[in-house]
Amino acid sequence: MTTTLSPLTSPLLGHTRHGFFTREGGVSTGPYASLNCSTKSGDSPQNLAENRRRVATHLGVQADHLLGVTQVHGRAVVTATAPWPPGSGAPADALVTNQPDIAIGVITADCAPVLFANAEGTIVGAAHAGWRGALAGILESTLEAMKALGANAESISAVVGPCIAQESYETAEDMHMAITSADKQAARFFAPGTRPGHYQFDLAGWCVFRLQQAGVRNAAALGVDTLSDEKRFFSHRRRTLAGGGQIGHQISAIATGPQNG
Repeated sequence: MTTTLSPLTSPLLGHTRHGFFTREGGVSTGPYASLNCSTKSGDSPQNLAENRRRVATHLGVQADHLLGVTQVHGRAVVTATAPWPPGSGAPADALVTNQPDIAIGVITADCAPVLFANAEGTIVGAAHAGWRGALAGILESTLEAMKALGANAESISAVVGPCIAQESYETAEDMHMAITSADKQAARFFAPGTRPGHYQFDLAGWCVFRLQQAGVRNAAALGVDTLSDEKRFFSHRRRTLAGGGQIGHQISAIATGPQNG
């Protein structure tokens, strides 16, 4: 079975095989329709395996060489040197690799997926950056792990993929205080909310800022809002506003080197 997927890509990562995949192009149904890639969801194992196989094939690796971690909103990073069974990734929120037969990916449904590559496309990274993980330093940890593999920080490009946009991301005072008390420069990424004591938070902008502060010269955001684009993206906030229920997750993944063929 062959399927053409149409993930979002960035010219900053054009020397790699990568994609910010949407929810379109899979076989799952119901709340998981259709390219759900979360091994922690309640989706059919068969459908999930097929969805992830399609992503792996698109990136030019074997199905069991598309690797992820058990995301925990922290700052731990795994260096992937060999495959592990699907769904058994260590507790972490980012992966790095220099192995050409491995693709690494993170799962999101409003949090920011961030893909990284050095100038040669020989060392890559993928990070899951919700506000807690970004505050904990997951982006900086990913850069350090890439440098440990031989990457030069100034040569690394990083792209923040589809995530909840500022106009969609209403936050309360507790989150505002948690972020700004630990990172005073983050205050610029909060705008007044429509309700008293609330704010609109620019997660993608804050991630780009942190990347730049860490020495990444080529850092950018795609500027795509997961909440408002129901056709293409799963969204935790959209689900919450609708009263809850099951949900799928999209994947963002990267592998070293150019696409085969």
